[in-house]
Amino acid sequence: MATWDELERDVPGFAAKVQGRFLAGANATLATVRRDGAPRISGTELTFADGQVRLAMMADSVKLYDVRRDPRVALHSPTTDAPGSRPDEQPGDAKLAGTLLQTESLPDGAMFRLDITEAVFTFLRGDQLTIESWDPGRKLRRRTRPI
Repeated sequence: MATWDELERDVPGFAAKVQGRFLAGANATLATVRRDGAPRISGTELTFADGQVRLAMMADSVKLYDVRRDPRVALHSPTTDAPGSRPDEQPGDAKLAGTLLQTESLPDGAMFRLDITEAVFTFLRGDQLTIESWDPGRKLRRRTRPI
């Protein structure tokens, strides 16, 4: 696992694209694991500060219960595609996966940092889908395929 700071040092241009997509809108999508093992998605806000990706959760929220039971999560960037725009005009999507670690208790919830296991940036150009992915210990990978 890696911190955001490690990702930025390793692949700064890629990290900037991923961060840009997450900062393009207010609400990202957070996937957690329910008690029965099924996925749950929730809206969330995140910040990039002091070399970390941080999320806060309200007390008694179901996503807080999920994370305390199983801290593995996935995050998807906000969707900002303009209605009716061509796929190759859209800015792409970013995803982060990893484990949330509680960094502090708050009066109305808790603050977490994400230890990253994978970062992905996906976009369309012309008739090609491009998938760029990074995980700790491996170089940035880029794959393309026709759509």
